[in-house]
Amino acid sequence: MLNFTLRRLNLLFFTLLMLSIISFSLSYLFPGNELVNLTGQVNADEQQLAHLTEVYQMDKSIFHQYFAYVGQIFEGNFGISMSSQTPISVELATFLPATIELCLAALFIALLLGVPLGFLAAIFHNKVVDKVILTFAMIGYSIPVFWLALILILVFSITLSWFPSSGQLNLLFEIPHVTGFKFIDIILSESPYTWQALKDAFMHIIMPAFAVAMAPMTIFIRLARTSMLDVLESNYIKAAKAKGLSQTSIIYHHGIRNSLVGIVRQIGLNFANLVTIAMIAEVIFDWQGAGSWLIQSIFERDYTAIQGGLIALATFTFFINILTDFLYAALNPLERHKKHGS
Repeated sequence: MLNFTLRRLNLLFFTLLMLSIISFSLSYLFPGNELVNLTGQVNADEQQLAHLTEVYQMDKSIFHQYFAYVGQIFEGNFGISMSSQTPISVELATFLPATIELCLAALFIALLLGVPLGFLAAIFHNKVVDKVILTFAMIGYSIPVFWLALILILVFSITLSWFPSSGQLNLLFEIPHVTGFKFIDIILSESPYTWQALKDAFMHIIMPAFAVAMAPMTIFIRLARTSMLDVLESNYIKAAKAKGLSQTSIIYHHGIRNSLVGIVRQIGLNFANLVTIAMIAEVIFDWQGAGSWLIQSIFERDYTAIQGGLIALATFTFFINILTDFLYAALNPLERHKKHGS
C-alpha cells in the first residue's frame, strides 16, 4: 500500500508541475504585457508595477520568474481578474462550489441509472433488452449536450412547466452565500422556508444535472455491461452454478459486487468529462458556476482568470482521479500487491 501511495504522490507532483508550467507559459503566449497577464493589474501605477516586478522577479531569468509565480500560487495568490478587479481566489471560492455541486449531482444520476442498466443488459445478453439498452447508450452518447439541454428546456420547462429553465434558486429565497454549495447554504441559513428552498433548489438542479449526466451515463452502461459479462464468464461463477446456486443468487451475491470493483476506477476518469460538459450546460442553464465564469472570462479576454481557472479545475479533477485510485486499491487487494512480471 505504501508503494501505491508513493506512486500516486509522484504522479500528483509531476502533474501539478506540468500544470504550473503551462499556466505560466500562457502569460507569454497571450497578447499584452507578461506582468499584467500574470497579476491582472491593468491599472497599476509605476510604483505598483515596480513592486510587482520585484515580487514576480520579472527583472531576472525565466526560471526565477517561474518559481516566483509558483510561490505566489502556493500562497493562494492567483492574481486579480482583469475585468472585475476581484482576486481570482475569491471568484474561485464563489463559483467553483456550484460546479462541484452540479457535477456530483450528475455523477449520482449517471451511476444510479447507468450501472443498473448495464447490469440488466449483461443479464439479458443478446436479447431484446440488451439491444434496446445498447441502442439507448449509443444514441445518448451521440447527443451533444447543448442540444439535449435546449430540448429539456423546451419540453420540461416551456411546454410542461415541470422544472425551472435557469438559475440555481428562486430569487424569492434570500439565502446568504456561506460555502457556495447551495443545498448546504440553505440548511445553514436557518430560514423559516428551508424545506421550500431545498425543494426549489432540487427542482432547479434536475435538468442541468441530467444533461451533464447523459454522456457519462452511457459510458457507465457499457462499462457495467462489460464488467458483468466478464464476471459471469469467470471460473468461480461457473463453480457457483455447478453447486446449484440460482442465477438470481449468483448475480446478487457475486456478480454485482465483483463487477462494481472494475467500475469504481472509471469514476475519476469520467469526472473530467463531467467538468467539461458542465461548462457548456452552465451557460445554457444560467448556472453560476466555474464553467460559465471561465467561458465568460474567455469572451472578455480575462487572461488572469483563464490561468487561475485552468489550474483550479485541472487540479480539482486530478485530485478526484487520485481519490478514486485509492478507493479502487482499497476495494481490490490485487491492485495493492501487483508485482512486475506477474
